[in-house]
Amino acid sequence: MPSFYLRAVGPCSRTVKRWVESQRVTCRRAHAIRALSEQVGRLPPAVREFVVQGAELCDPQNIHICDGTTAENDTILTVLQQEGMLKKLTKYDNCWLARTDPKDVARVESKTVIVTEKQRDTVPIPADGVKGQLGNWMSPPEFLRAKDERFPGCMKGRTMYVLPFSMGPVGSPLSKYGVQLTDSPYVVASMRIMTRMGTPVLDAVGNGDFVKCLHSVGQPLPLKAPLVNAWPCNPEKTLIAHVPDSREIISFGSGYGGNSLLGKKCFALRIASRIAKDEGWLAEHMLILGITNPAGRKRYIAAAFPSACGKTNLAMMRPSLPGWKVQCVGDDIAWMKFDSQGRLRAINPENGFFGVAPGTSAKTNPNALSTAESNTIFTNVAETSDGGVYWEGLDQPLPPGVTVTSWLGKSWKPGDKEPCAHPNSRFCTPAAQCPIMDDAWESPEGVPIDAIIFGGRRPEGVPLVYESYNWNHGVFVGASMRSEATAAAEHKGKVIMHDPFAMRPFFGYNFGHYLSHWLSLQHREGVKLPKIFHVNWFRKDSEGRFLWPGFGENSRVLDWIFRRVEGEECARPTPIGYLPAAGALNLQGLGGIDTEQLFSLPKGFWEKEVQDVGRYLSEQVTDDLPPQIMQELKGLENRVGSI
Repeated sequence: MPSFYLRAVGPCSRTVKRWVESQRVTCRRAHAIRALSEQVGRLPPAVREFVVQGAELCDPQNIHICDGTTAENDTILTVLQQEGMLKKLTKYDNCWLARTDPKDVARVESKTVIVTEKQRDTVPIPADGVKGQLGNWMSPPEFLRAKDERFPGCMKGRTMYVLPFSMGPVGSPLSKYGVQLTDSPYVVASMRIMTRMGTPVLDAVGNGDFVKCLHSVGQPLPLKAPLVNAWPCNPEKTLIAHVPDSREIISFGSGYGGNSLLGKKCFALRIASRIAKDEGWLAEHMLILGITNPAGRKRYIAAAFPSACGKTNLAMMRPSLPGWKVQCVGDDIAWMKFDSQGRLRAINPENGFFGVAPGTSAKTNPNALSTAESNTIFTNVAETSDGGVYWEGLDQPLPPGVTVTSWLGKSWKPGDKEPCAHPNSRFCTPAAQCPIMDDAWESPEGVPIDAIIFGGRRPEGVPLVYESYNWNHGVFVGASMRSEATAAAEHKGKVIMHDPFAMRPFFGYNFGHYLSHWLSLQHREGVKLPKIFHVNWFRKDSEGRFLWPGFGENSRVLDWIFRRVEGEECARPTPIGYLPAAGALNLQGLGGIDTEQLFSLPKGFWEKEVQDVGRYLSEQVTDDLPPQIMQELKGLENRVGSI
């Protein structure tokens, strides 16, 4: 066992039980803590209490308080390699490959719940006979029963790691802190990349203001059955629960992605969105980018797309338009708050990228490839015989004699029916390594947001870009978002799904109340609201071919958005919003773009869109739907009738 582990004196459960039973003599309790570890004794009181309670419940063999240092990380990676969970990729600098149990490959929305006293605090009550799609509620008694069925003794034989972490730069007024207890060293290594993790955070949480995060893979030792790929998980018992009133996250059974890296979707969106509502700001599933025009004028844009719909590609774009420059602030999550001058300012609360690998290439996102060349954990991608990685869409020819092993550990060659990488395979890599990170990406006060973009995969009917008429209309556009399902969750097939604000899996409270919160922002004194737009890079012609080339050419759309923010009159009103005026979109150098089809508004399509969106909102949100949203829907319906 590596020397940095902190061993309990005697079985940990009995030691901690003595701590709990000795509350009447505080000094004896403190002495018992010091008997376990002087480091535990030096923890801030609220953190120490959380660790003590977690240890008593989960009964780990050892406890280790993470300091976030390079030396510690090197040891963690060595442990993972020895346990067979990671394999070193010799082609790159400090890069690693993990293969999970095939039953543990994505977020499990069906097993993700919000725990509140009243169901309506979590989700709207859907219409009779309609299954709710806006989150899963669990009552406190049911949650306690579920927790009691899973957690007692769940870390037997394992080490409980204590991870103090910051979402956002330590000390920023927009940042929040968390402490995660976990028995997964893979989570430790990944959270070190994705958050600011380590000793400095403990100083910041001295007042006890932190989100409590408890996670276990649910496989105490000794094992009852062999592991698959040396990957501990318990899919049959997986549960990811959030208790927003007490700022707690409790996750069991999954070791992968947003189920186990609790700073990500669980904290940064579900819990943070509730905190944001309570405190008057926004926690959103949005990228943040800075864009500078040829004259040197810079604007910042936030954009919400469903997972695996091109957020990372847009955040790291290489513009095709001469003289334009894009810089990345964040690729997935934005926390936004109005400053004293009324400007909406945003931080990226994360410290790394957890990007989807398939489809990432030198054409689609060269900056992501450059970022991931070192200090990266790849999960469920394919492995090449020369110590590298491979996936669908990488678009790099294999060198002669180099063979590929799929994410399932099988020999693979181009043309095989099964993919070599799982569709939701990932790269977990430090954001600071990205060659186009914005100079202000860690600015404590955040960057000023001038525009918000919504978008998704819509193969027909929805134009390349349009602008909302006003704030209420923009909120309606976000509420009406629909997109093809992706591999980031357990959905299958390319059905068009409602995904309002790209937040459908991530709302931390009732969606109707969320809409009211967004609508209320316009009534604050002195605020300068960003303009709201909608984009669709994915429209196809009748033969299934994309009408727009995308990637770097999307800078042409950002150019138009930039000019609209600057106040340029380059738009025309239509039933759905402002579209670019004739000739306003810079298409110089692009041949064969069918702008007529790209911007067409088929009446039949939009009549059905109005019906589908209206049915969804009326059936899913019912009594909690703000009247302003229904007014916007009725206005759209009337305007579409004139097409």
